[in-house]
Amino acid sequence: MRKKCLDMVHKLARADERVFFVGSDLGHKTLDTFQSEMPGRFFMEGVSEAAAIGLAAGLALEGKIPYVNTIATFITRRGYEQVAVDVCLHDLPVRLIGNGGGLVYAPLGSTHLAVEDIALMRALPNMTVVCPADAEEMERFMETTLSWPHPIYIRLAKGYDPVVTDPKFGFEIGRAYLYRPAGQALLVTTGIGLRVALAASDLLAAEGVTAGVLHMPTVKPLDTEALLRAAKPAQAVVAIEEHTVMGGLGSAVAECLLEAGQARAFKRIGIPDVFPDHYGSQNDIMERYGICPAQAAETVRRLLAA
Repeated sequence: MRKKCLDMVHKLARADERVFFVGSDLGHKTLDTFQSEMPGRFFMEGVSEAAAIGLAAGLALEGKIPYVNTIATFITRRGYEQVAVDVCLHDLPVRLIGNGGGLVYAPLGSTHLAVEDIALMRALPNMTVVCPADAEEMERFMETTLSWPHPIYIRLAKGYDPVVTDPKFGFEIGRAYLYRPAGQALLVTTGIGLRVALAASDLLAAEGVTAGVLHMPTVKPLDTEALLRAAKPAQAVVAIEEHTVMGGLGSAVAECLLEAGQARAFKRIGIPDVFPDHYGSQNDIMERYGICPAQAAETVRRLLAA
């Protein structure tokens, strides 16, 4: 997914001279072809995330469309004030590409785990938050970024994730996609949680339990109409995300349902309000916190039995 995203930045730059790339402490081979072809539109800022975002804001004020790329924890935590004041306050078309959102960097421990990035970015006025599920959806999404007039936070998974999205849906920022219609339950998810939700739906179907799957690659602005329509027939709704349960997709879903008067059995599956304290693979940590098909299916069973 990461390679596809950066390849698309290069492709967009070839087609539109407004596109600039700003990197922060990335490998020396990152987009080296871009750099050789368009050196005047390629900047590598070193370990200085705040400066990189400030530079991008300045470019956007001059009519450019900058794509800033670095590790998700760094682009969201270290440069947060600049994202808020330089970018969002002025509603500038800066694209913030966060490598390794969620638990991708699990072998490096909590300092590198971007488990609150969606909540941080979602809280900023004018910010758009997009979490594609796989490389093919990333490609479809990136095609839309030139015309979007607001800031975007793009959450990247680790790459080589299974392709589970359907090209028939295309991609529209702010739109959700119903992969399976709701029955007794509805699973709502974003990013790589889509593959978890689809597998959980299969487990439940084998038992005669119908569980719909609503994929929300855009977490902000949330497609509230699609959510309320999909959730209406369901007795239970479960939100699944590779993110803390505080302030992410699950919180957005709960807010929407309650404010619309659609209270029902509901549960968030994600990382609890802790700093993950174990090292291992991304999948290891996801399973530890129940972000897996078996746990999602069991959650639905419990809610329906209550």
